[in-house]
Amino acid sequence: MNPVPESVHIQAIDSAVAKVKRHVLPLFVLMFIVNYIDRVNIGFVRTHMEVDLGIGVVAYGFGAGLFFVGYALFEIPSSILMQRFGARIWLTRIMLTWGAAAMAMAFVRNETEFYICRFLLGAAEAGFFPGVAYYFTQWLPSRERAKAMAIFIGGSAVASVIAGPVSGALLLLQGLGLRGWQWMFLVEGFASIALCVVVWKVLHSYPRQAKWLTAPEKQALAEVIAQEQREREAAYTAPPSVFKLLMDRQILLHCFLFFTIAQMVYGVTFWLPTMIRQMGALSDLQVGLLNSIPWVIAVIAMYSFAVLAGRWLNQKAWLAITLVIAGVGLFVSTLGGPLFGFIATCFAAIGFKSATAMFWPIPQRYLDARIAAGILALINSVGTLGGFIGPSVFGLLEAHTGTIEGGLYTLSATSIIAAVMVYFARSVPRGDSPATTPVAMGQRG
Repeated sequence: MNPVPESVHIQAIDSAVAKVKRHVLPLFVLMFIVNYIDRVNIGFVRTHMEVDLGIGVVAYGFGAGLFFVGYALFEIPSSILMQRFGARIWLTRIMLTWGAAAMAMAFVRNETEFYICRFLLGAAEAGFFPGVAYYFTQWLPSRERAKAMAIFIGGSAVASVIAGPVSGALLLLQGLGLRGWQWMFLVEGFASIALCVVVWKVLHSYPRQAKWLTAPEKQALAEVIAQEQREREAAYTAPPSVFKLLMDRQILLHCFLFFTIAQMVYGVTFWLPTMIRQMGALSDLQVGLLNSIPWVIAVIAMYSFAVLAGRWLNQKAWLAITLVIAGVGLFVSTLGGPLFGFIATCFAAIGFKSATAMFWPIPQRYLDARIAAGILALINSVGTLGGFIGPSVFGLLEAHTGTIEGGLYTLSATSIIAAVMVYFARSVPRGDSPATTPVAMGQRG
């Protein structure tokens, strides 16, 4: 049998990649938008739940953050189960359970039930982000995965922009004995359940199952992904020990950096509607619309920093710059009135949202690809706990001081410290590191 010409093979790969992006990426972005809205919509109903249920500022901050405890505890087990059951089954399960948990928030009656529902929502969503990353390893060549992840992560930025107007509009609903905040949880949670039907019908776990790929395209994808795995395995006599990686100071540093970023993202996200309400007598819809402004600016900034980082390849420098911008913005937001603080927060959002995108290439290049998925899930789990600390600190400090300035000072200080610590991070490990990467080996050779 004559071998397939190289040009035909390349054409089949390019065609397959284009189809994967066209069929899968839009759905993943939509899933992330729904996911993110269910995660942060609690910020728009703080005052409503305080009036209706007596949930005070400390309980609100603690409950908002409990989401991330459940998320962190179940992140790695969920990722392991996805590899066992396949992406189609497990991602559908994740969406179904998180939608149900989000809808249950409409019926909480006290602080304890509030805590339970937030924890369960985090546990239900666990594994979604690394699950999508794992999915891409089964469907796309390595050169295409970073682009796909960048588009996927962009879904959180889009969600940040639309969460305010959508939630604000839903808060205006009344009827059937339910208040606006209850309707918001019900409608936004049900969107996840409705979308899981689409996920079940559209997603496939492996390329060989996709009817929209031709036989040559399936074969080309399978061959290139298998070849990349053989090359990674050939570069080492044995994979690095996961235990050694957990003791690796660089891994701990990566966890700290992402922890700091998550603190800022969710500390500000959950308290931004409260900051906006201090600007005057605003309706829920007006608060929602104003809430979108920092995130619109941040989306533009994320793209701009990605272009700059692609032109001047110094990932650590760009991450440090974004962290400094975030820290300075949060500090300056405490120096004036509510309107001035809002403008400064828009500036800070440029920093901490861009830092999210600037961070991940550093640990990705540091790790051996064979164990990267598990360690990245670990970094995501530990770092995401910053989403628990940030809101909780805000709540405690506001309860004791009557203002959120203490929370802003704390986030500002940790951001500047993280910017300094970036200097000690390595995207390319030393020769004696247990986390030597195939990419790094290739660069040295």
